[in-house]
Amino acid sequence: MNIRISNILIAFIFVSINHIALAEISIDSLGTGWSEANYALKDDAQGSAFEKLIKQADQYVSDNSGDAKGWIWRGIIKSSFAGAKGGLGALSLAKAAKEDLNKAISINENSLSGSAHASLGILYAKVPGWPFGFGSDVQAEKHLIKALEINPDGVDPNFFYGEFLYEETRKYNKAKKYLLKAQASVPAKITPLADEKRQKEISVLLLKVEKKIQRKRRR
Repeated sequence: MNIRISNILIAFIFVSINHIALAEISIDSLGTGWSEANYALKDDAQGSAFEKLIKQADQYVSDNSGDAKGWIWRGIIKSSFAGAKGGLGALSLAKAAKEDLNKAISINENSLSGSAHASLGILYAKVPGWPFGFGSDVQAEKHLIKALEINPDGVDPNFFYGEFLYEETRKYNKAKKYLLKAQASVPAKITPLADEKRQKEISVLLLKVEKKIQRKRRR
């Protein structure tokens, strides 16, 4: 009897460990899939990849509703898909992404180093404001600053805040400070492709910022 109970317990522990491993692999696959769709694909192939990823994220969230990481990745995927589609037709995706990211924050705002706040901040910054959308510079900055509080040395929160300062407030010297910090930060390590593309984005934006700074000096 004791041996049987022990065997059942061992089997239960084994299944539990494997379930955790599968959950982690699923989250990793969402990140890898997002990187591929966002940076390596275009047009119809990109749209199909995002749609497939959303279905995968739906399944993960359904199976792991208390895991903020799943809500974050589904929000990021929907947000990126909205950006790729563009126009008012993408607004429903953006709204759905906002709901996912807010849900993640309600579960654990520190999950994935505060990525929900960073992604939500960019969403508020990029989406049109009233009456067309929910965009808000005030909300954008609030979430971007919160992301920096959670992960002050991260690549993405520093890049996103630098981008916001450049595009929305035109505080170019301040933007340069955050972009240089993003450039010097340890890679996010989502995938090598995502890390490489992010560094290119940082370098391109730094050049634009420097041009604005130099132009101001010449006035």
